[in-house]
Amino acid sequence: MTDQEKIKNLYNKKIQKLLKLNKAYFEKDNPIVTDIEFDELKKELLNLAKQYPFLKKIKNLDSLVGSKPSTKFKKIRHRKPMLSLSNAFNQENILDFDKKIKNFLNIESQIELSSEPKIDGISASLRYESGKLIYGLSRGDGIFGEDITENLETINEIPKNLVNAPEIIEIRGEVYIGKKDFEKLKDNFANPRNAAGGSLRQKNSKETKKIPLKFFAYGIGEISPQIFKNQSELLKKLKGWNFPVNPHCKTIKSIEQVEKDHAELENLRSSLDYDVDGIVYKVNNLNFQDRLGSTSNSPRWAIAYKFSSVKALSRIKNIVIQVGRTGAITPVAKIDPVTVGGVVISNATLHNEDEINRKDIRVGDTVTIQRAGDVIPQVLSVDKSRRNNNSKKFVFPNKCLCGFPTKKEISLTTKKTDSVRRCTRGYECNFTAKEKLKHIVSKDAFDIEGLGKKVIDNFWDIKFVRTPADIFLLNYDKIEKMEGWGRLSVTNLKKAINDSKKIVLDKFIYSIGIRHIGQENAKILAGFFKTDNKFSELFNPKKRKNILKNLYDLDGIGDTQVKSIEHFFSNQKNSSIIQSLMSELNIDDFKKTNKRGKLSNKNIMFTGGFEKMSRSEAKALAEENGAKILGSVSKKLDHLVIGSSKPTKKKIEKAKELKIDIMTEKKWYDLLNR
Repeated sequence: MTDQEKIKNLYNKKIQKLLKLNKAYFEKDNPIVTDIEFDELKKELLNLAKQYPFLKKIKNLDSLVGSKPSTKFKKIRHRKPMLSLSNAFNQENILDFDKKIKNFLNIESQIELSSEPKIDGISASLRYESGKLIYGLSRGDGIFGEDITENLETINEIPKNLVNAPEIIEIRGEVYIGKKDFEKLKDNFANPRNAAGGSLRQKNSKETKKIPLKFFAYGIGEISPQIFKNQSELLKKLKGWNFPVNPHCKTIKSIEQVEKDHAELENLRSSLDYDVDGIVYKVNNLNFQDRLGSTSNSPRWAIAYKFSSVKALSRIKNIVIQVGRTGAITPVAKIDPVTVGGVVISNATLHNEDEINRKDIRVGDTVTIQRAGDVIPQVLSVDKSRRNNNSKKFVFPNKCLCGFPTKKEISLTTKKTDSVRRCTRGYECNFTAKEKLKHIVSKDAFDIEGLGKKVIDNFWDIKFVRTPADIFLLNYDKIEKMEGWGRLSVTNLKKAINDSKKIVLDKFIYSIGIRHIGQENAKILAGFFKTDNKFSELFNPKKRKNILKNLYDLDGIGDTQVKSIEHFFSNQKNSSIIQSLMSELNIDDFKKTNKRGKLSNKNIMFTGGFEKMSRSEAKALAEENGAKILGSVSKKLDHLVIGSSKPTKKKIEKAKELKIDIMTEKKWYDLLNR
């Protein structure tokens, strides 16, 4: 009997036992074991199913742990994106957050903050017009949310009407289930968040109504007219409109009070009737919030300061090497399974070679495991008092799993040697190639539903896919005959893949996995190329040389990014693979969503420090008014704006030489305020 067969038999036996206990408890009202014994059996099954995904093909525990309904909800664009928050894990992160805010706003005085518990629930947005609830959306991907109005209306705490409200207002908050209420439901769901999420996505709102969902309001999206000056005033008004607002919300006067405030709530954490995993700190002044704005991923004016991670002891059984999509060589510790924060952990990242050497981590060591930010398992420390006398230092391999030598690169920015070893073969390395495929199908790239990491692993192992283009040339007849696949699942996969063939240029650029090119850089590049035809000129060595030269003009694209693009497209296999992929796609031209304004279609560059605002804010204002920010002086530049503090003479001289309009700081303010 194989190991897999043994695991299947064990799983089946435990399933049968659980069904028997379930029947006794729910149908006969005559439990034959204690609640603790029942729960332990259920946990065992859930952990087995997580560890061995193939078990779900035998008997899925959806009915016990909750699941998302298959019915698709209507999608509606958020008028104002629901962005995720950046995280802080220590005081240094918080001080850095404060520093960035002050630098951006160009102020030195203390900044008042709103402190709000971060509820571990499901985000929702409620749109009111003329005081009446129009619809309610899930967060979705932050740009589009699912219309879950009927399910949200079952929550008694959400008002249907608002008195003396602005003509348009979107109330945002968190849907959750209290710990005490969850105790009554835990046989049907994995955890409170799972219960809240599954209930909100029920097809039938009558089923949702049976679940004791609750709501905390914490902010607003679109509003017209704006009637609030600060976050604390907003929260007070939300309470006045009968929205529940977390009682632990408070205003703190400065960043120096954060540590004390954070510690106080962390101490109360276990006594609260809802799950919290940190505190959200927001700049209290709403005018400051507007000025700070957002990056493509998160607002600049808020941060989630996470609570300390849950820790546990375990033993390292082995250290293995994994290869990422950029060729990064990451060591991973295989550990004795241990439960950390309710999750069974059997792997933990060791980050890189330097980290292993610094902590002197060895196979056989007893180590403290923590889930960083309650998500990523990592080795925190080594208990060297328990170390075997025969243990040997771990020797980090200098070759990739593909056999090709790895190297540590020197950062063009810091001039320091990178701590990460990398394989530089790109698609020529099978291990890198497979990870690139996983990136391509991910949510922020092609977002192909039903084609996740495990499916890619499976299709790779049976040689269905080797390059991105293979995804769009799959043999669906063969897939349908495979274990775990049927006509319906294959039909859904085919549709998802066909739908993904139409992709916007910036997402395409991000998806192909060029090192140092993230989502924001991809948008900048897409704005430069505009069309896939222009982008395709990168495949031509002569044209590529000229393009790379022009990329230096782009604000946000520097030497690091340009060299990375050059390295990627200089590899013939990379170029060939991406060309094959493009032939299977319909790539939409990039259409910048920038606002029209006083500076529409103008190329602007800033040099020197400003008196009234930071250079970062000046750039943001220029973009808000339709301008494009350049990173160097060239003929393309329309205006060079000179700050009063230490402007670069070379830039000014070159601008004069090219007869580019040079504007003073005062002239810049006059232009904006005209």
